[in-house]
Amino acid sequence: MGHLAIVNYLVSFTDLDMVRLVVSPNNPLKDIDLYSADTPDERLLHIRQVMAEKKLPADVSDVEFQLHKPLYTIETLRYLKKTEPDVCFVPVIGGDNLAVIEQWHEWETILKEFVIYVYPRQGVDHPSLCDKYERFAKKLVLLPAPEITISSTFIREGLQAGKNMNGYLV
Repeated sequence: MGHLAIVNYLVSFTDLDMVRLVVSPNNPLKDIDLYSADTPDERLLHIRQVMAEKKLPADVSDVEFQLHKPLYTIETLRYLKKTEPDVCFVPVIGGDNLAVIEQWHEWETILKEFVIYVYPRQGVDHPSLCDKYERFAKKLVLLPAPEITISSTFIREGLQAGKNMNGYLV
């Protein structure tokens, strides 16, 4: 539900020409057992169905399904720039991801080469983070968006604990 709200915000309130959701079959920073009960192909199909049902004009990409593992954001961005040289890619990350960006592979390169939109997350000091990384960044844009207070980590942990999380899922 939170991701849908973010996509809706991006297509409705930003200057982006298009929103592309890159479904990752394996996030190197997450334990695969906690990531999802579904297979990567099932997640991809589900996300495509939800975008169609909600009539959100977002492209759901399986580009990372064809890339070599481990999957790193910088490699995906390089591949996209190479295959679509006329497109200006603007990664959108949550403020919680900006708080841990130094764990990302080649994080300084990502910040230096791309304009990054930062979606606000509850409990994150976004102005301080943006100030901290501003010297590395081409440009960081803190979006004036409503904060999504539910996290995918909360949902995954609830599912793992056997809780009914249906109200948080689509």
